[in-house]
Amino acid sequence: MNEIAKQALESALNKALGPDSVYWNKDLNGNSFGWVRLADNDGLSRAAAALAGVSARLMVITAYRVDKYATYPGREIAYHFDLDGTVVTVTASLPTDEDTIPSITRWFQNADWHEREFMELYDIKVTGHPNPVRLFLDTNVEQGALDRLVPLSTMMNGACTKTLWEKVYAGTEMPDWAKGAQ
Repeated sequence: MNEIAKQALESALNKALGPDSVYWNKDLNGNSFGWVRLADNDGLSRAAAALAGVSARLMVITAYRVDKYATYPGREIAYHFDLDGTVVTVTASLPTDEDTIPSITRWFQNADWHEREFMELYDIKVTGHPNPVRLFLDTNVEQGALDRLVPLSTMMNGACTKTLWEKVYAGTEMPDWAKGAQ
């Protein structure tokens, strides 16, 4: 465990978010992991600035539904940072589908891809993103199309069929190219 890195991360986050903002635990090998749950999403900018200030690097961002079956609204976004082998995860909550999260590309340029991806695929609203253009999907595909639950068995049975696209576009108008699938 890198005690210097742990102390630098904890000091920076406590200064930005308040005392005792980081919870630490260890794995069986003695590696420390820090966990931060933001009280409000404005704290994300303060946390990102603080972590950039100690030269932490953003490893990955994970967006997910709180309820895996998507029967209730609400998402969380976990930002995983590293400083010399010590990992800290900052989690922001979006209790409703209308909530927004600020962009952290100002401090971590590699957040660009992740933020654009979850804007496009899951319709998560990111404020202040410098380049909020789509990455993958055709402009005819509704924003957030992959946020709808399509059972794996349905996808496997209809991998390239009209049935699959009927599930993906359920409740919306299916584009012409999808209507022609066999």
